[in-house]
Amino acid sequence: MDTRFLDSFVAVAEEGSIAAAARRLHLTPAALSQRIQTLEAELGATLLLRAGRTVAPSEAGLAILDRARALLREARDLRALATAGALAGELRLGAIATAMTGLLPAMLARLATRYPQLETHISPGISADLYRRIQLGELDAALIVQPEFAPPKSCEWRLLREEPLVVLAPEAMAGAEPHALLSAEPFIRYDRNQWGGRLADRYLRAARLAPRERFELDALDAIAVMVGRGLGVSLVPDWAPPWPAGPAITRIPLPRPFPPRRIGLMWMRGGTRARLVRAFLEGAEPEA
Repeated sequence: MDTRFLDSFVAVAEEGSIAAAARRLHLTPAALSQRIQTLEAELGATLLLRAGRTVAPSEAGLAILDRARALLREARDLRALATAGALAGELRLGAIATAMTGLLPAMLARLATRYPQLETHISPGISADLYRRIQLGELDAALIVQPEFAPPKSCEWRLLREEPLVVLAPEAMAGAEPHALLSAEPFIRYDRNQWGGRLADRYLRAARLAPRERFELDALDAIAVMVGRGLGVSLVPDWAPPWPAGPAITRIPLPRPFPPRRIGLMWMRGGTRARLVRAFLEGAEPEA
């Protein structure tokens, strides 16, 4: 069985259309459709159901989808093992939103320069979900907030950045006393379902502050925009730039020390891709 045909099936199943999958694989829609037909004939089953421009896996397609992904990963790993002296294969990374824009681009640029044969698939998400996917083996590593609990010994953790909490306020309030702002102004809360949001909530409790809540959401960029529009103030980690362009905001340090939000890489010890994870970590620091 040609793994390119399996790759075509997985791409269509994930993209939901022949046209989108063809763009992803740099094929014409006709060539992609021919690959799918050949695979269906070889397996003796219809794998995809078409409804207008959308495509979804059939019952038979769903039955083989996860196994097809696993076979494709194994094929990439075999290529990596067979490539003497070079690093190749597929690395499956996850990243929270602020790491996706603030930490990941520079690391990926150095990775691509050093190991051009390495393929990297990136999944966005929140820390709790990405941590779960690492445990399930769906991701090789992820840039996440350090968990509030002790991960199992099967996990590795590398701290990459510490982000102290700051009060986010409209620029006109620069220099104001932060606790006074948190007490008097409408409050835009960083979602307590997020590990970073729970850190902010613990600070408010420790400082005995009871803000006048207006909104609660999990998107830090959106919080910054809302603050810039004068909708309130917030308590957030001082995340890695870039920050949203346009909002006239100020970041005010807190008057008392408090543990920062810690961002780092988590992965499982050992495994066939541990070498790839170590190569990715090389990109955490630029070459001297």
